[in-house]
Amino acid sequence: MKRCKKYCMLVAMCGLFVFGESCSSSILIDVWNDPLYKEPSLKKILIIAIRQNSIQRRLWEDVFVNELSKFGVKAISSYNYFPSELPDTSKIIQSIQEKGFDGIIVTRLLEDETKSHYVESYVSKEIATRYNVFRKKYDSYYRYTQHPGYMESESISRRAIEVWAIRNEDQIIWGATSNSTERNSEETVKYEIATLVVQELSRLAIINSKR
Repeated sequence: MKRCKKYCMLVAMCGLFVFGESCSSSILIDVWNDPLYKEPSLKKILIIAIRQNSIQRRLWEDVFVNELSKFGVKAISSYNYFPSELPDTSKIIQSIQEKGFDGIIVTRLLEDETKSHYVESYVSKEIATRYNVFRKKYDSYYRYTQHPGYMESESISRRAIEVWAIRNEDQIIWGATSNSTERNSEETVKYEIATLVVQELSRLAIINSKR
């Protein structure tokens, strides 16, 4: 009974977002930040999505640019400077310093995972009808149906996200891994991950903490 109530509450909460956001299929795990980093918030950030597919690279970079702009950050997609392939790290750093960037956000794909879990068996109570030949009418009655347990698998797409500060020296100041289920489209996952990352950076004052 308690499990049923919790499930109904979750469904109701998801329903509240039907005209806005759906329940997120993405989470951040293994989140880390440098506790010694006390520099001012990053103001100008280059977004680098390491993807072989050039279209996906542009889409991923642009969604981060859009989310960061809501917090007053001047963010620019790397394809504006490197439209074909990304050069090596030293050339990227040199270009960033010349153009006055004080930070970089890098995203890259990790190997997918498959997670499996056992769904327990349960019994459901259902209303059924049958014809009563003596009363010459249909009667309603309850019947119980046993549903067997089964294994359920789900594919998890994983991405690494890193934030680098480019000032006196180049250093990583924040990092995380994102896990996204196969339930939502990649377009939705882009938005979810960018939103989660930017909100966390704002909370830590790595970027402006107010919209």
